[in-house]
This record gives sequence, C-alpha cells and structure tokens, in this order.
Amino acid sequence: MIKLKHILENKETENMDRNVSELKDFADKRGDGADEIASNAKEKGGLSMLTYNHFRVKVPYYKKAAAGKFDMGKAREEYVTLLDHLYKSTIDGMKIDQKMFQELVGKIEVLGELCIKNKDN
Repeated sequence: MIKLKHILENKETENMDRNVSELKDFADKRGDGADEIASNAKEKGGLSMLTYNHFRVKVPYYKKAAAGKFDMGKAREEYVTLLDHLYKSTIDGMKIDQKMFQELVGKIEVLGELCIKNKDN
C-alpha cells in the first residue's frame, strides 16, 4: 500500500510539473507574439497606437507566467476586478477613453487566457 501511495504521489507531481511546463511554454509563445504586435503597432503610430496599448499591457503577464511566477489565485481576483471596472466604466455613458479601454480589455484577455490554459491543464 505504501508503494502504491508513493507511485500515485510521484504521478501527481509529474502531472503538476508538466502542467506548469505547458503553461510556461504557452505564455512564452503568446508573450513573444504580443510583444511583436505591440512593437509593430508602435512603429506604425497613429490609430495603431490603440493596438499598441492593447498588446503592451499583456507582455508583463506573459513574462511572469513564462518565468513560473504567476499566481492563479491572484490572477482570478484581478480578472474579476478588471471585469467590474470595465462594466462600471461602460454601463452608463462610456466613461472611459479609447486608450484605457484597450489597456483594460488587453489585461482581461491575458488573464482570461492564462486562467483558461491553467484550467485546461
């Protein structure tokens, strides 16, 4: 019985390690893409700056997750807080500017992606 318990504990540890590795790889690739899109948009300037603002806020989240320093509990809390902020900012007369809207939605997207990827693993 002790040997079986040890085998099951090792299997669980292996699964957790694989899940962390998959999340790191996912975040690394998505972060590279977000960084490239932000750089290209900044270079174009003009209306592309909205795209720049949307993607630049994602990069730190992806970097943190790729480094294995992403706290899913805090991420979920921040996600809910940002959703609430978006709701309150847009429900009564769109009391938000384009830049803030793009930054807010970018953060909501990255947190959602990372939380979903973590759940899938």
